[in-house]
Amino acid sequence: MSTLPIGVFDSGIGGLTVLKALMARLPAENFVYLGDTARLPYGTKTAGTVERYALQAVDELTRRGVKAVVIACNTASAAALPALEAAHPDLPVIGVIEPGAQAAVAATNSGRIAVLATEGTVRGGAYQREILKRLPGARVTAVPATLFVALAEEGWIHGEVVTATARRYLAPLLEHAETAPDVLVLGCTHFPPLAGVIQQVAGPMRIVDSAVTTADALAQLLSVRGLATAAADSGAVHCLVTDGEERFVRVGPVFLGRAIAPAEVERVDL
Repeated sequence: MSTLPIGVFDSGIGGLTVLKALMARLPAENFVYLGDTARLPYGTKTAGTVERYALQAVDELTRRGVKAVVIACNTASAAALPALEAAHPDLPVIGVIEPGAQAAVAATNSGRIAVLATEGTVRGGAYQREILKRLPGARVTAVPATLFVALAEEGWIHGEVVTATARRYLAPLLEHAETAPDVLVLGCTHFPPLAGVIQQVAGPMRIVDSAVTTADALAQLLSVRGLATAAADSGAVHCLVTDGEERFVRVGPVFLGRAIAPAEVERVDL
């Protein structure tokens, strides 16, 4: 049993959707969240650059004494997870892609699965590989939807602009009803605040958000490693950002589902 914090890392604010699920699933745990807000978005950067940024971020979290790390960023999970595991062999590190792929496979009836993600995640093919590993006959369509990141970061989660953007991205998937996917994976942690509009446009497609599945995977990992805490006075959250503390406090609640106090946010240099 350990009251050391769990580290959660994202390129910006979107990973707060994962933190929200982790806090709900593991209310006794302490968390340190790091958003690399000075260098977002990761989705348009090369895999080598994302790997370097992720290594720097996790180095900072380990200096804070974390007992495990969740990479709450699909792009970083795809590009950097092996490097992070190699650099920190004794630190449990999990990403969001494998739990998301597992949830998608469990949800589909037709085997037709679509993934909305950033350009980098789509280009890397991580979701496609993980889904096909679990369901070899699946037909996976990955759609880059990078503009959703900017909309979510601005707090634009409703309205004509968001609806028009969703229609543009989903149009190829909806063109032929008989071959349309029955599951749509939100392959970026920035996308869940837009889920209402995306679902409205997607129609009967079932939307999968990997945050809850990732929280379950972390709970199991902590239990197996003997790292879980049941301390009644735990549950603290401290946020680190690399730029824009005021904006993080203002926009973050859209993703976290609760207010963020300025005292909870610290600026760091990586």
